[in-house]
Amino acid sequence: MLEQLKRLATGIVGFDALLKGGLVAGASYIVQGRPGSGKTILANQLGFYHVREGGRVLVATLLSESHERLFQYLSTLSFFDPSRIGNEIQFVSAFDTLENEGLDEVVKLLRREIVRQKATVLIVDGLLNARSKAESQIDTKKFIAELQGHAAFAGCTVLFLTSSRLDDGSPEHTMVDGVIELGEELFGTRSVRRIQLRKTRGSGALSGLHECEITDDGLVIYPRLESLYSRPSHVETTDMKPLPSGVPALDGLIGGGLPRASVTLAMGPSGVGKTTLGIRFLSVATPEEPGLHFGFYETPDRLRAKANAIGVDFASMEETGALHMAWQPTTEGLLDGLGARLLRLVDQHGIKRVSIDSFGGMTRMANNPARLTPFFSALMGELRARGVLVFASWEIRGLFGPELDAPSPDLSSIVDNILVLRFVEYESELKRLLSILKIRDSVYDPALLELVVNDHGVDLRKAFKNAEAVMSGSASTISKP
Repeated sequence: MLEQLKRLATGIVGFDALLKGGLVAGASYIVQGRPGSGKTILANQLGFYHVREGGRVLVATLLSESHERLFQYLSTLSFFDPSRIGNEIQFVSAFDTLENEGLDEVVKLLRREIVRQKATVLIVDGLLNARSKAESQIDTKKFIAELQGHAAFAGCTVLFLTSSRLDDGSPEHTMVDGVIELGEELFGTRSVRRIQLRKTRGSGALSGLHECEITDDGLVIYPRLESLYSRPSHVETTDMKPLPSGVPALDGLIGGGLPRASVTLAMGPSGVGKTTLGIRFLSVATPEEPGLHFGFYETPDRLRAKANAIGVDFASMEETGALHMAWQPTTEGLLDGLGARLLRLVDQHGIKRVSIDSFGGMTRMANNPARLTPFFSALMGELRARGVLVFASWEIRGLFGPELDAPSPDLSSIVDNILVLRFVEYESELKRLLSILKIRDSVYDPALLELVVNDHGVDLRKAFKNAEAVMSGSASTISKP
């Protein structure tokens, strides 16, 4: 039987998921990144969490910056607790010892403090300074090895912080069990923080770059959704019993309703009725099987007003717990952060149907368009696995014409059902056209339908029977021979 290594939880949102359970207890790690990348926040956030869980932490600084200045900056973050300082978490400056007496004396100082403090986590900030004091690579290795040995004997996990981007073959990298790199990248005028686990000895980890941000609560990490859910976390349901779409006329055309735990995409230009269909979809949610509107363009107040206009009382549904709303502007944000928020709300409220308005709002947060297909595939797969019925929209650019621009070239891996909505000019009137392109595992009526929106809701009528070129956007009556 394989022995499972003991883990040390970090308490940092998303970090333990990256590490597949946390740091290996008693191991040593380098945390590297340029100044301002978040190394000190990561280490201290971990330290304050560790003492809240009953551990003891020793923070040793090899930098000239005073602890008072450090505390001043940390005090703006919610995890900082000054009552723990000097008790469970001890800060020691080894800068003067390093400058005047060298690395050997720093090791002796920290060894004494580890024993005195009974530390279970040691944070050494300023490894670059120690490296500059070493006369050779052997001295650097000796410094790290001796600290590791003393810490391991005391059952202590070690974090070495450095502002230098060390190469994979550096003496520091070869000595430690893990390397964590923090960085920042510009996308146009946007700056995005990244984290990468470059080495994790004796432990699995989610590879690649992952987005993160610094909030009032400290560092928050968003693992890439397609790596976190490369396989769904739940067994997908095999119950394909149809559920009401909120539009009875549509249910009659698709075998009674939308297949349970499926994803429906409504594609069409602005104003054609996609949000209206989403409102009707949520109108049949109940307190036992609540719904969620996850939107980008309509604020909750505007959405309530729009729902009232077609006879749906969203406010009353919210009061009973049948409906929840989440709105996020498209000006700033992280793609994986949106996915994490959506899944968190689903779990928190036991959501069983979600209206996403729209996929376009989510794609605006993407820094790498090539990720969109695997991201949406993982997100929709995870929602299906949690038994959630999804209705999503996608705005296409052209008001008229047969061309469609899809959110992904591989829609079959993302959605199960596809509805296409278009504007059609017919008999000197502008009409809304709805056509059913696909309903997975169900028969459906392929007729061209007129979508009618009124104060009672939404209706579908079979139309355009005597018309041609309807999908072009400019239909004409078929001439009788």
